[in-house]
Parts: sequence; C-alpha cells; structure tokens
Amino acid sequence: MPLSPTLSEKSFTDLPGWSEDDHRAAFAAFRRSAFHAPIKPYRTGSLGVDFNAFAEAYAEARAVSAPSRSGARSFFERHFSPALVIPDNGGSGLVTGFYEPEVEASPVRTERFTVPLLSRPADLIDIDDSNRPAGMDPYLAFARRTDDGPVEYFDRGAIERGALAGKDLEIAWLAEKVDAFFIHVQGAARLKMTDGRLARVTYAAKSGQRFTGPGRILSDLGEIPLEKVTMQSIRAWFKAHPERVDEILWQNRSYIFFREAAVDDAALGPIAAAKVPLTPGRSVAVDRLLHTFGTPFYIDAPTLTAFDKRPFRRLMIAQDTGSAITGPARGDLFAGSGDAAGEIAGVVRNAADFYALVPRALLMERPGEPPRRSSQ
Repeated sequence: MPLSPTLSEKSFTDLPGWSEDDHRAAFAAFRRSAFHAPIKPYRTGSLGVDFNAFAEAYAEARAVSAPSRSGARSFFERHFSPALVIPDNGGSGLVTGFYEPEVEASPVRTERFTVPLLSRPADLIDIDDSNRPAGMDPYLAFARRTDDGPVEYFDRGAIERGALAGKDLEIAWLAEKVDAFFIHVQGAARLKMTDGRLARVTYAAKSGQRFTGPGRILSDLGEIPLEKVTMQSIRAWFKAHPERVDEILWQNRSYIFFREAAVDDAALGPIAAAKVPLTPGRSVAVDRLLHTFGTPFYIDAPTLTAFDKRPFRRLMIAQDTGSAITGPARGDLFAGSGDAAGEIAGVVRNAADFYALVPRALLMERPGEPPRRSSQ
C-alpha cells in the first residue's frame, strides 16, 4: 500500500519542542503495543503506514524495558521519521480530551443507587452488509435479533424506560443518571464499590444509533453558548435543571453496553481499542480507518495548557479510537482516571498540528519517486 500524500515528510528539527519532551513515557506506552503486536497484528490504516514496518522497532522495544531519557529519544529518532499530517480542510488539526470517570457504585440496587450500567444483551447482534435487511439504516453496526430477522435495537429512551428490564444485565448501580451518561460517553469507568472493591467497566457494544451530544443540543436550544460548551458547563446545566435531564439525554439515541474488567495497575487506564492499557497523557485516540494503531504522533497544540500549564507538545501513541474521531489530523487525548483527569479532559478543544512518526523504511522510497533522504 503506498503512503498517502496526506503525510508530508519533515525532520525532527521541524517539530516544535521535540528536544524538550520526555520521551520515556511515550516509549513505555509504545512498548505495551509492542507486546500486543505479535498476538494480533494491528490493521494498516488507509494512509499506508504499514503495520509490518514496525517490526524492528517493536522487537527492540520488547528487549529494552526502561531506557534513559536520551535513550528513549534516540529510539524514536532511529526507527522513525516525522511526517506532517495534512488536515482535510487545509487548516489546523483538532484535539479533544477523554478520561476514565471514577464514581461510587453499588453491586445491587438500593434506594440511593438506582441507575444501572448494563452488559451486552443476548439479542444484540453485529450487523453489516452481509446480514443487513433491506431498508435498514446503513450506519447501524448493531441490531436486535428477532424471529422475523434483524431490526434496529432499542434506543436510549426505550432502554431507560425499561425495554431490557428483567434480563439480569445490571453490572453495577449508580446514584446519578448524568454520571452514567458521561461514562457512556467515555466508554469506561472505575467504580468505587460500596463493598470496598475497586472495579472497572469498559465498552462492550452499543445499540448502534448515531451519537448526539448534549452540548450541541443545549447550544441549539440557546441554553449554553457553543463556545462555552464543556463537560463542566453541561454538568452544571443538568444540576440546575434536573427535571429536563431525560428530555435532553434521550435525544442521544445511542446507548452503550459494558463488560467488567480488572484494575491491574491503578496508574494506567482501561484496555482500549488497541488492546493495551491507556497511558495518561501519552495515549491518543485516532481515526482507525486512516491510521495504524501503535503509530507515534508528535502533537503540537500551543494553546492547550490544561495538562501541565505549558503549551502541549508531546509524543503520543495511537491506542484508541472513537466514533467522533474522524479525519487524518484529529485526536482525542487520554487525560487519565478520576475527577482531576476529568477537569482536564472536559476543557480540551484546541487546534493542533499532528506529526506521524513513520517507520523509516516507508519513507526511504516511494513508488514513482527517487530515493529520499530522511534527515534527523
């Protein structure tokens, strides 16, 4: 697969702040992907960054557990060459943030804990062009199995009104519907169980309908100016208008189902789409149709200071994806777990330049072009 012209070769000296970054945390995240890669190869994205070209870098990463700061930087400079990712619109790319909420939960329903997180129902099936009935929305990737064939699954409003009651799908119970909704948005959560356990839920499946964000709805209704829409402002509006929560949330028909997962390392996030735990401040969600999981991205977002009060210039590793993450220069930065991470993630919406670190072999020669020098 040829490399896309969307990737414009640069040198490391072109990357603002490259020498100031501490590449050890990015190396640790990359190494986790290196151990997963032999188990199940990542799919090569349509921009042509071939998964097989990572083999040499992955092999070295598995052999070196904790390089020095200079050693981590040298690792990436030896194995990769940066390429500016050119946005579809010709302007800047965009970063947003996500995190793993941490909330109190009960293993059983109580007077206080009344909002369930549900596991995948038995009648929820994957749907594609091979089994999609005529007339079904081609967007739908899930459907409900019936005796008469697949039909669209129950949406959020129907499920919250009891469409799946009595099917023993409840993993845990929360006290607040808004907390549950934001767990749906993030796709994972840590649960501080009332019996003393620390548990985790992570994405298993969804009802399949399109996501409609409450921020856009509230902006369209004139409740919150669009430029002031953040997770924090949305939560504040819901707290001030509890009687309208269902009215707003049910307009987002998509509903998420979860599975239980272990918390093996409290410093790391959940296992995400790339099948490795997310690293706070070093894992990024990208468009998986375009990009190849495991690809390092140097992200320059000078107006973003929420992470450490300095302009955001960091090496990140592509280890997740999301339905809202579309386009070549689009990323969702994992901020970590808990309320502090949520305060960061909730305000991130910044212009950014993306530099994909492409395995050097892919940039040495391109079809129809003379050999190219890769400079450092």
